Amino acid sequence: MGRRGQGGGGGGGDAGVLLDTAVRGVVTAPEEGLDLALDTGASLLAASAGSWPAVSRAALGHADTAVGRCWSAGWRPADLVRVVRRELKPVHLALAVDLIAAEGRRHPAAALDRRWQEQLRELEAEVWWPSDEAYLSGFAQRHRLDRFALATALLELLRSWGRLPPIAPVGPAPGRAAHSAHSARPEQRPRGPVAGEPRMLSRIRALLAKAESTDFPEEAEALTAKAQQLMAQHSIDEALLAVEGADPHAPGALRIGVDNPYEGPKTMLLDAVAAANRCRVVWAKEFGFCTVIGFDADLDGVELLYTSLLVQATHAMQQAGARQHLDGASRTKAFRQSFLVAYAARIRERLTEATERTTSAAAAGRHLREDGTAEQLVPDERLLPALKARTEAVDHEVGRMFPKLVSQRVRVSDGEGWVAGRAAADRASLRGGSGEIRG
Repeated sequence: MGRRGQGGGGGGGDAGVLLDTAVRGVVTAPEEGLDLALDTGASLLAASAGSWPAVSRAALGHADTAVGRCWSAGWRPADLVRVVRRELKPVHLALAVDLIAAEGRRHPAAALDRRWQEQLRELEAEVWWPSDEAYLSGFAQRHRLDRFALATALLELLRSWGRLPPIAPVGPAPGRAAHSAHSARPEQRPRGPVAGEPRMLSRIRALLAKAESTDFPEEAEALTAKAQQLMAQHSIDEALLAVEGADPHAPGALRIGVDNPYEGPKTMLLDAVAAANRCRVVWAKEFGFCTVIGFDADLDGVELLYTSLLVQATHAMQQAGARQHLDGASRTKAFRQSFLVAYAARIRERLTEATERTTSAAAAGRHLREDGTAEQLVPDERLLPALKARTEAVDHEVGRMFPKLVSQRVRVSDGEGWVAGRAAADRASLRGGSGEIRG
């Protein structure tokens, strides 16, 4: 791990003042004056090779404050990286990960919740530079940038983060105690057993991994249908534990990135998976993510199933090929939009049916074991009221986090795409995996 530089001599104080001035000018600049502010600030920062180490130390010190401010405003590591990926370039992305890693030196692992740590691992946010004074020089060498280009990228990144508004938190900021919630990108979730997770969830994860590896659609569908049943049973078990007072947790939340193209249908698909698992979804279109609200065990299931279905939708849509109008003009975008809307609608029906079957069986005393076999128990009359109470708790949490919600419709304009999408959803095996839909 790199060491922090010491303040004091070598122009460090001057560099800090210079950097603060440059950042302030860029963050507050209107769009029409941004180029001038960037050129002016970057020129000042990159003017002298001799002061570059002091600028490097000051940049990481400023990043501690800037990133920490984002944490206090409800943002998490994956969120900041998602903003950069949507708005800026790969060099800014690499810079963002490094600044997050640098700020992370302030917090011991015990001060971070489990899912925060997962995000840092997935981003590979590590301090690779030997000292703070050497950081900018090392970064410039790695990415073949001159001082001016790197100073410009740094200011652009800090402007992007500095203009972010506060958002509803989905978990504690570093060092603040609260129950965990997660926002890892779904395509990066682990596929094997995860240390510390419930055994039922490990069993579900194993079923989905096996479903993905088989070449037989019928086997995959059976495996993943069983996984959904186990997820529903896990939710039921958690609800009964809460009745007994063994589970004091309130609903939590996570964020999942949902980007163009076809962000509307993707959000519908995520909502379908969430609804079947007693969760709610709120879409922040301007930031490219959805917030999923629910109880912790249910959130894990939503993430696993959404990932799987997104992969299958991608494959099925691509296999359907391109489409053209009679005059030769492309209608591929309309076809795919309709395909995915229909896919999401049919998946909603399938998952809801599976959850209702499992719930009805559980209410009659039939309990699904982790190995997939069932046992007959005495019906527990507390079950249905417990599930209702958890649904109401999730709704209340949604209202608390998002008091001003509006609904949005997604249009369908291609009948062939609709039919093909429903057919693909009927064939979907719900297998776990990774990937994204591309236009």
